[in-house]
Amino acid sequence: MHTSDASRSTGVLTSNGYVLDQSPGRLGSLMPVPEEERNDLGALHERFRRDGYLLFRGFFEAKTALEFRRHYFARLAPSGLTRPGTDPREGVAGTADRFDRAAMRQILYNDLVPGPEYEALCRHPRLVAFHRWFLGTGNVHLHRRKIIRHIGPGETGIGTATQAHYDLVYLREGTDRVISSWIPLGDIPIARGPLIYLERSHHHVLREEAAGRLKRPAASMTADLPRLADAYDSRWLITDFAAGDLIVHNAHIIHASLDNADPDGLFRLSTDLRYQAAADPIDQRWQEHWHDQDGL
Repeated sequence: MHTSDASRSTGVLTSNGYVLDQSPGRLGSLMPVPEEERNDLGALHERFRRDGYLLFRGFFEAKTALEFRRHYFARLAPSGLTRPGTDPREGVAGTADRFDRAAMRQILYNDLVPGPEYEALCRHPRLVAFHRWFLGTGNVHLHRRKIIRHIGPGETGIGTATQAHYDLVYLREGTDRVISSWIPLGDIPIARGPLIYLERSHHHVLREEAAGRLKRPAASMTADLPRLADAYDSRWLITDFAAGDLIVHNAHIIHASLDNADPDGLFRLSTDLRYQAAADPIDQRWQEHWHDQDGL
């Protein structure tokens, strides 16, 4: 199910424990690309320039995301991450007393991240074809550093949810024409903690970048999303995501994520990856497999 109006959201929305302001001036809806624009390159470029993101409903077959979700949690089951006896595709969180963090990290970084199943997902033919078409080049480059995150229900504290940032601060040594893709691996309703965007914040960031006021070390901006929305006099845009959806965004739009408050105790699983034209400058620091201790 997709949310067409952010005002339909119920209950408290938090990110890293900060409560979002749900007034109309501070919370809105992410808008999907209309069906009539999906094959209109000019319309997509204009929408991307204006909004900083493109949300495609049903970009993949749902089974593409769900089969990888099953693979991911099945491989991590020996660590106790998920509840024994449950379908790995569901991603039901296990209990803390059975969880072996060291085993989870070993499987995640040595097996899943460099594994052929993950690589095949990130190089899905539809994804590659889209980036070639959108970037106007026959040769695109996928950064090897591809991030996959599982966030458990009820996990709290600063750093649990993605803090507000824009991607260029982490990709400063390459082109600013990098396109980030965020793929929900399974349904991610609002309660499960999806990615959210600060409305049209990329225009402000571009002006500040041009003026030399935003050259900062690679770091998030803040965990305090309500305060940031006030500072920008802008709205956080949210929606439910379904397996098969895809959202892409530019390197300058500010984004973050909500906390996972899923009432059914399910993990949020998602991946984010980055494509660019192969002919553009490439940030060489992003050409190794992701590890949470890689310093980036």
